[in-house]
Amino acid sequence: MGCRQQRRSLTVTIFGQRHVRPDWYVDFDGDRFTVFFEQLKTEMGRLGFKLLRRDSTDMVIHVKSYADLLNCVRLSLDELPGIHCVGHIIGKSEHCDICEDIEAAVKRLAFAPETVAPASEFQRVCHNCGCGC
Repeated sequence: MGCRQQRRSLTVTIFGQRHVRPDWYVDFDGDRFTVFFEQLKTEMGRLGFKLLRRDSTDMVIHVKSYADLLNCVRLSLDELPGIHCVGHIIGKSEHCDICEDIEAAVKRLAFAPETVAPASEFQRVCHNCGCGC
């Protein structure tokens, strides 16, 4: 009789968006994002995680900057309390690439959750995206 490894669940929640600036629009239902998410889901599955996607209209984020775009995507791990925005998990984005940043946040939360600051330690990070913050 073999030992079965229990899979941990990690959920990516995408909140509604109202785009104030069209340059930060991302089609989370489009082909590029769908292919990216399926590849990440497969990779995380091989690593023992069940990656889920959830769309929520409970909150609508006004997207005026890349930081706002990162705030639209939240992650939660089944055994950890709370839901964390991608920007809070990764800090400053290297390339302002939402897929790259979501992947980094998913892996950090999955494999190094102790490195994610508690939600009470809110810190504003400039991504140098031209938003004027």
